[in-house]
Amino acid sequence: MTSPTPGPGPTTPSVPAGRSRRLWLAAGVALAAGGAGLAWRRQQERAAAPPDTPPWPLVLPRPEGGELRMAALWGKPLVLNFWATWCPPCIEELPELERFHQAWSPRGWQVAGLAVDAPTPVREFLARQPLSFPVGLAGLDGSALSRTLGNERGALPFTAVFDGAGRIVQRKLGQTSFGELETWARQL
Repeated sequence: MTSPTPGPGPTTPSVPAGRSRRLWLAAGVALAAGGAGLAWRRQQERAAAPPDTPPWPLVLPRPEGGELRMAALWGKPLVLNFWATWCPPCIEELPELERFHQAWSPRGWQVAGLAVDAPTPVREFLARQPLSFPVGLAGLDGSALSRTLGNERGALPFTAVFDGAGRIVQRKLGQTSFGELETWARQL
């Protein structure tokens, strides 16, 4: 018995094999590029937002009222100083921090102080010796925060310097000076 030969049926346009492969390849490249572009965009959005690690998510009360949002300081170099009114080396270094703030803020540097103290003594101190950089009231929790930033003993004064990407690039336990701060700033 002979098998029937198929007769003419519906025709589909034929694409030469080489061209078909090129079309599939082009479609694959386009999909990969779109996926890579989306991944890059998501990475850039994450990089533009402060990480969810100390000190960036903190919102602290300010002595004069209002809040110090640490996330607002993210993205530019920052000198973060932990101090208290009962700490003589802290009080001695505050004018040095103020001087650095005045000299380097036009160059994009920021300074913030976190008072490891009660609100009333901080307010009274700042009434006598005002500071132009922001101060947050960290209270006794400030010692624990400073430990998360590398201050193993939680002692004062403690300074942490962050680059524009929010990474700690310098730490110092003990009194700092304008010259030391300026040296660190020039290294970035």
